[in-house]
Amino acid sequence: MTFLLSLPSWQQALLATLFTWGVTALGSALVFGFKTIRSHALAMMYGFAAGVMIAASFWSLLDPAISLAAKLDKTPWLVVAIGFGLGGLFLYAADKLIAVLVLNRSQDQQPPRQVKQAILLVFSITLHNIPEGLAVGVAFGAIEAAGNTEHAAMILAAMTVAIGIGLQNFPEGAAVSIPLRQNGMSRLRAFMYGQASGIVEPFAGVLGAFLVSSVNTILPYALSFAAGAMIYVACKELIPEAHARTRAESHWAIFGIMSGFMLMMVLDVALG
Repeated sequence: MTFLLSLPSWQQALLATLFTWGVTALGSALVFGFKTIRSHALAMMYGFAAGVMIAASFWSLLDPAISLAAKLDKTPWLVVAIGFGLGGLFLYAADKLIAVLVLNRSQDQQPPRQVKQAILLVFSITLHNIPEGLAVGVAFGAIEAAGNTEHAAMILAAMTVAIGIGLQNFPEGAAVSIPLRQNGMSRLRAFMYGQASGIVEPFAGVLGAFLVSSVNTILPYALSFAAGAMIYVACKELIPEAHARTRAESHWAIFGIMSGFMLMMVLDVALG
């Protein structure tokens, strides 16, 4: 604790977000534990990824965005509606653009749909991690900005934010790397993409620490924007793919969605 208190806020934020990135990498490393996976297990994994993203979109993104917008004396429902809608539209545009780019990649060994699905999945989780990194940075930057004597209590609160986000990142790392592996990627490459989805957090954390007041203003929009992007990918790619794996036994996909949702819900609610 003494060591952390002696550091500038941007260094505190950097250490905290390096931790959250590391937990993302740990979740992605689960891809090394699977050899062959049956169709019902695949359906559960795709469903699990969708459930994680749906739950995170509310408890990790929309709910904090609503609270933050209220604290900033903005109209909460309008802020989250704008951000959420723009997030979905942005992913829709990216979806169309990726489709055009993929069709022009004749040397790629993966079918176009799988390439597009992989890009959208990594892209959406990465977008989700940017506002989370900003949130950690703002939490640590606020300690220095406050200029009071309660630094120990404030740094404990900021560390709690970082630990909570880090634990949430574990299933999210798996939610990226495992579907990529099932799309034909090597385990190492799927792991690299999975952990790379969290690498934006240290950059965003340092930025948030430096720009506490201005980042606070746009953070509710950024959080809801990421939520819209995640819901788009979950509904457009992951849920249909989960059901397609076991058409005759769609309950496996539903079990996966529910288990992923419950895990993220428990983590978010328990960690506040």
